[in-house]
Amino acid sequence: MIKVTVRKSDKGSIKGFSCEGHALYADAGKDVVCAAVSMLAINTVNSIESLAGIGQDVESDQTSGLLKVDFKQELNEKARVLMDAFILGITMTQEQYGSDYVTYTEISDL
Repeated sequence: MIKVTVRKSDKGSIKGFSCEGHALYADAGKDVVCAAVSMLAINTVNSIESLAGIGQDVESDQTSGLLKVDFKQELNEKARVLMDAFILGITMTQEQYGSDYVTYTEISDL
C-alpha cells in the first residue's frame, strides 16, 4: 500500500508531504495506481519549484517507494493551489481503487 501523508503546522499551513510504499495493485510496470501516485507526486514537486518558486528538501528511495518533501518556506498561493490539486488527485485515486492500495492522511507537526 502507498501511504500519502501531508504534514501541516499547528496553524494549518502545509509544511511538506510524503509518499511511502508500493500499491501492489498489479505487477511492476503495469501498476496503474503506483503510476498515478508517482506522477501526481513528482509533478507536484517539480511544479511547486518551477511555477511557484518554493524551495524544497527532497528525499527519495525507489526501492522502498519513499518520497519525502519538506518545503523550505511558507507556501504562496500558487503552491497552495498545486498542493490542493495533488491532494484531490490522491483522494480521487484512493476512492477509485480503494484504501487497500493507497491511503491519504494529514498530520500536524508539533
